[in-house]
Amino acid sequence: MPTREQKYQTFKALHERPGIFIIPNPWNAGTARILTALGFEALASTSAGYAFSVGRRDSFAGLTRDEILENAKSIVDATDLPVSADLEDGFGRAPEDCAKTIQLASQVGLVGGTLEDATGNPDQPIYDFKLAVERVAAAASASKTHHFILTARAENFLHGRPDLNDTLRRLQAFAEAGADVVYAPGLPSLDAIRQVCASVPAPVNVVMGLKGSTFSVDELAAAGVKRISVGGSMARAALGAFIRAAREVKENGTFTYAANAVPNAEITGYMAMEKRR
Repeated sequence: MPTREQKYQTFKALHERPGIFIIPNPWNAGTARILTALGFEALASTSAGYAFSVGRRDSFAGLTRDEILENAKSIVDATDLPVSADLEDGFGRAPEDCAKTIQLASQVGLVGGTLEDATGNPDQPIYDFKLAVERVAAAASASKTHHFILTARAENFLHGRPDLNDTLRRLQAFAEAGADVVYAPGLPSLDAIRQVCASVPAPVNVVMGLKGSTFSVDELAAAGVKRISVGGSMARAALGAFIRAAREVKENGTFTYAANAVPNAEITGYMAMEKRR
């Protein structure tokens, strides 16, 4: 297995080389092994996928830093790929809380992570601009110390604030504060994605799999995107198949869903992948 430093250098190089790459989102060790075997170059945990797997909602109040990092460590330990993590809002309002989260994340083997400017408070869903930038700056400083790729997220479009100008202002400030990658989930169009890529001096992550417009890898590459993630959409796709199978059994008394199930031998092969190294 490569060392954490080697994984960091690999992850850094993915962002520096020409072209685009896909970073899918496993939610446990098993899905991490499958995605590794399928040939992806890096992975990123999903807090939503993890929350659903343990019977919880995806929310700041419902998930603690300790359990998010424990889940991330299980993914790190299951693969030889670089792993980034969904670190929510840094698990604290203060900039020093964000810096501490980066330190702890690096200690479990993560080489990257995302920091949101969402507060978890429905009455004031987005951190004020000044504090949001201070939080990114503190996290970025810790990232440089711990060899960690920091992705700063501007959450306006997910929280009823479809203000592209403010989103651009935030992403530009986050990049200037030291974020390695920027990310605005929920951008409404390919033109908006192009504007972000053209306006921000940092690699741009775009999430696919959300409800709404779907763009191809080629279209996103042409727009200037560096990295594509899928958030919790693969977890929801898996749960969708589970629910359809359960409904068929309960409502129809039939079991045709099994025709589309992955063979046990194939799954066993993925889970035994570490024995072949």
